[in-house]
Formats: sequence, structure tokens, C-alpha cells
Amino acid sequence: MRWDIVYNNLDYLLWGAYPEGPLGGIAMSIVMAVLGIFGAFWLGLVFGLMRLSQNRALRWTSVVYIEVVRGTPLLMLVFWFYFLGPVLFGYTLPEFQSALCAFIVFTAAYIAEIVRSGVNALPRGQMEAARGAGLTRYQAMRYVILPQALRNMIPSFVNQFVSLTKDTSLAYIIGVNELTKAATQINNREVVAPAEIFMAIAVLYFLICWVLTAFSRRMERHLARYQARGR
Repeated sequence: MRWDIVYNNLDYLLWGAYPEGPLGGIAMSIVMAVLGIFGAFWLGLVFGLMRLSQNRALRWTSVVYIEVVRGTPLLMLVFWFYFLGPVLFGYTLPEFQSALCAFIVFTAAYIAEIVRSGVNALPRGQMEAARGAGLTRYQAMRYVILPQALRNMIPSFVNQFVSLTKDTSLAYIIGVNELTKAATQINNREVVAPAEIFMAIAVLYFLICWVLTAFSRRMERHLARYQARGR
């Protein structure tokens, strides 16, 4: 076993050529996942609220978006943004931006469903009580419903973050220097230790996802205790 090759190239797996060169490795994967989940949260929140709207045009627009995106492989979305960008917009999106847009659009469809489910899980009397207090539907959703629902959605958001962190490996297909791409470059250069290199990146993915999953479970327990005290 040639674990010395993994050790000698560990810095490249962790952050690429940074600071002498561009960021890469697991650091790039984390950056993409963080930016992706941040953008997807706001887009998903908008479409989730549109899904709950009483306006049929808004509701059906959201339904079409959610169903089409959830029924499309993520890799296909990556290709669409990278290869169809020049055709639709007249210029080519760089690899990083193409992959990030695909991650945001894809993950937002799932977050929209999380938002819809979280709001629907609250007692219907919450909206009625807020409206009875003189709030408009918009004010009731903003000040009463969403704060309660979003608190309960946090574990689901963390789980989606875990999933997106693993999905960033698909950016390798269009040349983004994330962890899988960095490992492939090392393997192509060294040749003699493919098993050790790809076992190492599997461990790195596992560690990141394990930390996030443990955080999600701890948060679920905290929320359960908070809700129990609230009763």
C-alpha cells in the first residue's frame, strides 16, 4: 500500500494549490456546498411559498418548477447550464458558476417541498388566529407561521446540505477542481496508488458528512426538548 503518496499530496486534496494557485480539493467542495445551500434556501423559500399561495398562477408555476427539476438528474442540469449557456445567453458561464447554478436550481426544488411540508405541519389554527388578530395573510405568514415552521425545518435543511456536499463531486465532469477532480489529477500523475487515493477522498467525504449529520441529530434533540418545554 502506498499511503505515502496520499500523505505527500494531502494538502492538494484539502485545498488544492491555494494560496499559490486557485482553491481546490475538499475546500472547494465545501465552498460550493455552502454557496449552493445559501442560494437554494432563498430560491426554495420563494417557490415553497408560491406553492402555498392561493393564486393559481403562482401555485402552478411552482408545481411545474418543482416537478420538472426533481424529475431531472442533477448531472443533466450541470450540462444544461454549461453547454446551453452560450446558446441561450450568448456567453459561456465558467465551470464553477455553471455547476453552482445547477446546484442551486436543483436543491431549491427540494427545499421548496421542505418549506411546504413545514408550513402544512403547523396547526391550521395558527393562520386563523393571526388573521383574527388583524394581520394580513402576508403578515401572518411572515411574523407567525414562517418563524415556527423554519425552526422545525432546520434538521431537514442540514440533511439537504449533507446531500449537496456529496453532489458537488459531479462538478468534476465539467472541470471544477473540487475533491474528486483533485484526486483524479493526483492519480493521473502518480499512477501507482489509485485505491489509496480514492479511499482517502471517501474518508474525507465521510468525515464532512458525519460532522454535518451529527450536528443535525443534535439539533433535532435540542428542538425536541424545546418543544417539550413549550407544551
